[in-house]
Amino acid sequence: MKKMTIADAAEYYNVSKEAIHNRIRRGSLDCIVDNGVKYVAVESAKGNTASANIANDNRYTQYIEQENERLREKVDVLEKETTRLRDQREQMLIDERVKVEQIYKERDAQLRNVLHVVATKFLSHVNTDTVMEEANVADAINVDVVDSEIDEWVSLKSFLKLKRYNDKEKKKIKNRFESLADEDIRLSTRGGKIFLNPSEYDYSDLLL
Repeated sequence: MKKMTIADAAEYYNVSKEAIHNRIRRGSLDCIVDNGVKYVAVESAKGNTASANIANDNRYTQYIEQENERLREKVDVLEKETTRLRDQREQMLIDERVKVEQIYKERDAQLRNVLHVVATKFLSHVNTDTVMEEANVADAINVDVVDSEIDEWVSLKSFLKLKRYNDKEKKKIKNRFESLADEDIRLSTRGGKIFLNPSEYDYSDLLL
């Protein structure tokens, strides 16, 4: 009985060793183990039929390998597309967040400007009752003014409250005004209180 090693059988049939092992597992080729070495019984391969079967197995294996490679390439393409879409989505979310933050910043800036203009207008042209009614700050601000003949004057205390200075800044500014109360024509003292007239005078030098 003619027998060959797996390697010799693969060379004989012009196929891979894996194809020989597959045929052995399926029983298409007889296997003989001699002293722990596996051999193929060549004469039991039924001549050309066995060779044809092995060749078919080899072609099938190649086909499977080709299909696997094609599927791997397709998976790679899908993974790249998924990554691209994910990155695109994340960038869109970042852009939208930046837009929203910018909108809020612009609205905050506009609101601050409006409040500043309104506060300045109230200080310059509106009496105490109108300020409290329009701005709804009756509980927050007690505006002190002198009599009607000088109703454009507003107390330093009310002026500082509307300007929203912190306590430390208020104290420094108040000391500045008090030191010039008797000398500066822009200031008026009534009942021990200092009054300003923002519609007529500029006090920026004392507010620095």
